[in-house]
Amino acid sequence: MTTSPVERAADHFVSALSQWRVERGMTKKQLAARMGFDPSYVSHVEGRRHKPTEDFARRAEAVLAAGGVIWQRFQEYDELRHARGPVLHRDPPVPAQWMPPGTGLIVEQEIAELTYTNHSYRCVIHRALYNAGVEPVTRYLVKIAVDRYPNDPAGSNRHHRQHPLSFEEMDLRAVAGDGDTPERMQWRLKLDRDAAKEVWLLFQNEHGQFPLYPGERTSIEYAYSVGEEKWGQWFQRAVRLPTRNLTVRLDFPAEFEPQVWGVETSLAAEVPVRTPPERHCDAHRAVFEWSTDAPLLNARYRLEWRFRGEAAPTTPDEGVPKPEINGHELRASQRMRGIGIVQRGADLLRQRARHFQLPREEAACRDAVAGLRTILERLEGLHDFSKGVGLAAPQIGLAVAAAVVRPPERGPEPVILLNPRVVDESSETDEQYEGCLSFFDYRGLVVRPLRVDVEHARYDGTRVITSFERAMARLVSHEIDHLEGRLYVDRMAAGAHLVPVEEYRQSGQPWSY
Repeated sequence: MTTSPVERAADHFVSALSQWRVERGMTKKQLAARMGFDPSYVSHVEGRRHKPTEDFARRAEAVLAAGGVIWQRFQEYDELRHARGPVLHRDPPVPAQWMPPGTGLIVEQEIAELTYTNHSYRCVIHRALYNAGVEPVTRYLVKIAVDRYPNDPAGSNRHHRQHPLSFEEMDLRAVAGDGDTPERMQWRLKLDRDAAKEVWLLFQNEHGQFPLYPGERTSIEYAYSVGEEKWGQWFQRAVRLPTRNLTVRLDFPAEFEPQVWGVETSLAAEVPVRTPPERHCDAHRAVFEWSTDAPLLNARYRLEWRFRGEAAPTTPDEGVPKPEINGHELRASQRMRGIGIVQRGADLLRQRARHFQLPREEAACRDAVAGLRTILERLEGLHDFSKGVGLAAPQIGLAVAAAVVRPPERGPEPVILLNPRVVDESSETDEQYEGCLSFFDYRGLVVRPLRVDVEHARYDGTRVITSFERAMARLVSHEIDHLEGRLYVDRMAAGAHLVPVEEYRQSGQPWSY
C-alpha cells in the first residue's frame, strides 16, 4: 500500500504518463522509441520498477505534448523527494524540448541538398552547430554511403566491388564558419570501403586551428560528387546528434518528370514521412523540399524517387534480378512491409483507433492524411489497383481514426475519412473477393452491403454524412473495419478458405456488379 507522500506523488506521475500515452494512441514500446529509450523502459516506469528521472520526464512531456501536466507531476514528485536536501534549481514548467544527458554538439539546422547534373549527383550538406558541452570541439565525423540497388543488397555489393567509390571522383570539400570568408577544413580518413566512407572533418587547416568552444556557434558545409552509375534513387539522412531542424532538397531536370516520396525509419518502425515533399518547378528544374522540426534521435529520413520522363537515365533496378530472400522472389506482403505497411499479426491492427479531437488536433490530422496519401502514391508502382484501394492510419503505424480511399476510376480525388462511422446500410448485399495491404498474399470472399451511409468529420470538426455505393461502399467499409480493429477475414463465412494471390484470377479487373 502506498503511504508516503513521495510514493503518492510517484503514483500521480505514473498515472499522468499512462493517461497521456493512451490519449496519444501510443503503446509503451512506441513511446519509448519516440523518447529514445529502450523498448521496455516505459513499461518499467509505469510499473513502478524504475523511478522517473528528470530526463525521462522532459522527454515524455515533449513527445506527448501534455501541456505541462507530466512535467508538473514530476516536479511535485521531485520536490518531495528532495524536501530534506538542499534547494535545487528548477527549470521552467514546460520545457520547449529535451536534451539528452551528456549532450555536447547540437545541430540547430541541417540543410541537405542533392542535385543531378551531367550524369552525376552533387551532395551539399550545411549544418549550423552549437557546442552545448564543456569541451572544445576539434573534429566532426562525416559518413558517406552509396547503394546502387537499395532493394537488392547482394547485387549492390557486387556492383560496388566492381565499381568502388573513390575519393578522387568524390572531390570532397569542407569549410567552417559563417560570412564571406569561411575556413577550409582539412579531413582525416577513418573508414574506406567500396560503398562507404567515413572521415573526420578537422577544425583546422594549414593556417591554424579554429576549435568550436563551449557556448559558441558555427556552420560547416561539406560537398561531394557521385556518378549516376553508383547512386541509387534514394537520399537518406541519419539523425546522430540532437537536431532542431532538418531540411532535405532534391533538384532534378524537369524533363525527367520525377516523382518523390519519403520514408521515416525509427527504433519502432518504418513509416511514410508525416508530410509530403513540396514541389517547386520551372521550365528546366524540378525541386522537391521536405522539412521537419525536432527529428527523432537515431531516426533515418529517406527520400526516394523515380523518373518517368523519356529523357531520364535508365532506372537503376532495370536489368537487376528482383529482390529475393533465400532464393525466392519477395512475396506481396513482403513488398508491402518494405514500404512501411504494418502487416497482419501486429497488435495495432486489432486495436480501435482513437478519434481526433477536431479542430484542436487539425495539424496532427492533416499530417496523418499526408502520410496516407504519400504511401498510396508509392503503391501505384507496385500493383495495378483497378478495383480502387484504401489505406487506414493503423496500417502505417498510427492509432488514429483516419483513412484515405482511392476510387476505382482514376479521375476523382481520393476520399478522406476522419472519425468515420457507418450510420446506415442497405439490406441488399453482394459477395466479392477482397485483398488487404496488411495481408496481401491472399484474397477472401466477403459479403458487404451495396450501400453504406457514413458520418465523418471535416478538419474544422463539422460532421457530414456521405453515401457510398457498390465498389466505394466495399472499399470504405473495409477501411472503417481497420479503424475498428477488424480485418476482412473476420467477415468471411465459416469454413470459407483464403485464396493464395498466385491462384487468384481477377487481379487487374474491377469488381463486377
